[in-house]
Amino acid sequence: MRPRPFGMTVSVAAFGLLGSLVTACGSSGSDATTLRLVAPEYGTGPATGSKAYWDELTAAFTAAHPGKKIEVTLYPWADIDREVTRMVEEDDAPDVALMGAYSDFAAQGRLYSADEVMSVRAEANFLRPLAAAGSVDGTLYGLPFVASSRLLFYNEELFEKAGAKPPKTWSELKAAAEALKKEGVPYPYALPLGPEEAHAEALIWELSNGGGYTDDSGGYNIASEQNTETFTWLKDNLVVPGLTGPVPPARLNREDAFAAFLRGDVGMVNGYPSLLHEARAKGMKVGTLRMPVSDTLGDGQTPPTAGVADWMMAFKHDGNRDLVSSFLDFVYEDKNLNAFAGRYHLLPSTVTASEASQYEEKDRSAEQFLTALRSAQLYPVDEPSWLQVSDTIKRNIGKAVAPAADPKAVLERIAQQAKDETQR
Repeated sequence: MRPRPFGMTVSVAAFGLLGSLVTACGSSGSDATTLRLVAPEYGTGPATGSKAYWDELTAAFTAAHPGKKIEVTLYPWADIDREVTRMVEEDDAPDVALMGAYSDFAAQGRLYSADEVMSVRAEANFLRPLAAAGSVDGTLYGLPFVASSRLLFYNEELFEKAGAKPPKTWSELKAAAEALKKEGVPYPYALPLGPEEAHAEALIWELSNGGGYTDDSGGYNIASEQNTETFTWLKDNLVVPGLTGPVPPARLNREDAFAAFLRGDVGMVNGYPSLLHEARAKGMKVGTLRMPVSDTLGDGQTPPTAGVADWMMAFKHDGNRDLVSSFLDFVYEDKNLNAFAGRYHLLPSTVTASEASQYEEKDRSAEQFLTALRSAQLYPVDEPSWLQVSDTIKRNIGKAVAPAADPKAVLERIAQQAKDETQR
């Protein structure tokens, strides 16, 4: 879903320095005067950086709550999970974190449930599929913030020049990539399996062959027959023939793939609404369609698209619950949530913000992303080990398509690590 850009680590102190913070989990109360928020950088540079949004929001919050202070720390998406985990392990967890996983901390008993820090009306306002994904055993811990779905983007001018047709199947995608390569396109198909967000690209391909990260019972099924077929096909049909560009997929990050697409060096790449907005702002002619399906998938089957949500979570500290509750109420006001979603061309997570948003009216092409999100499959974020398992996938899944690799062996190693994490 969401942008996964680069950026320097930024610490933003709003109206003062961080006061003392008791890290023991537990009680309610209103002793806390300073709230620490850790969030990822969504922007791609100073002009689009997240600092401006949080500066404005925290200034408005502190003006409405005299004597309260907010400190915001931003990390690149590639670092956010690791940094928050480190803080928790050092007994220095923030009050609120925004990231891609939550259930590990919920399983440790470190998080407030939504009903402890939100009104019944606010909790019920989350879009149902997102609330379900944010819940563990029926209790909501991961508060969905913004969401997105993924579609295949293709450069219409490059396709026209190459005489290629928008693909509906894997074999058609390969044929289009071959035609693009003959025309000298550097990345006929950009396959970003680098550590920034490899788990998203991998899931997109797995779903298009009837696979995924979990089986029908919800357990991990990373080394399934379908997934093995998927990565074997990718290696043999795209990577080995040189159809994925000059950078090995294991070293190609999503951000770099998007930048290459915006330069006109990519024929096809999986993307989300903000990339479409950037491309059209540059005058590019871009087509979008659902991810092509494998040729072995049954006729008439339409696999779910990949959906992504980012999660707010509230860490328990003595005396911080009232401040956390006030802050979350403020963040999830329609105008504030829509300001963030609109800034990055993402989808707000609540019913009322979605209804109030002018997003679809501003860009009618957004309707296809909204439609895809309604039936999208999200990561197994309710699995407590997902934070560690997703990190393992990010760092290793690209190895499965290396020319000399045995995809099955790579997937089995990842699956074993996932099993080990689950049993801890």
